[in-house]
Amino acid sequence: LQEGRREAFDELVARHQSALIGFFFRNTRDVQLSEDLAQETLLRVYNQAWDYLPRGTFRGWMFRIARNLLIDNSRRRSHDALVKAVRSSSADREDDRLSRLVDDITAPIVKADQNELADLVEQLLYNIPEEQRLTFLLHHFAGLSLPEVADALETNVPTAKSRLRLAREKLRDQLAERGVTATMVAEEET
Repeated sequence: LQEGRREAFDELVARHQSALIGFFFRNTRDVQLSEDLAQETLLRVYNQAWDYLPRGTFRGWMFRIARNLLIDNSRRRSHDALVKAVRSSSADREDDRLSRLVDDITAPIVKADQNELADLVEQLLYNIPEEQRLTFLLHHFAGLSLPEVADALETNVPTAKSRLRLAREKLRDQLAERGVTATMVAEEET
């Protein structure tokens, strides 16, 4: 990309666009906005490619751009009454291709339990501090390694590990308060 090859940008989009959309969707619960923000992130990567120095991981750098875009967008939209109303409504899980694939091969009763658990976890994620939530989402849903998460959040790896551990503990505690135990979660995953 730094050499100006157009096919490099096409490969970059093919490789990272869906992960970016997933990251934004889990934070905004708006498919269209997520696609727009992912596109904006990729455009910024393209425009700032000359500035990238490979001292960290590329994905970490790219997700740092995404995170900053998410923060800027949240600040701009926080005063918009329509956005607040839409944000409070539940997201349609049918937009997630992976969920549809899993739904096709899973028994209906198991699907219902998994959907209920997934919805509960998504709700509970918003009860934990933002940095812990972002660390959890980047690691578990965007598939970033801890060094990539640390790079994206502009912190060090031990801090990222600590935030991830705290997020998991808080989610586990909140699930336990609602009667969901670790063994129930393990059964859902199998």
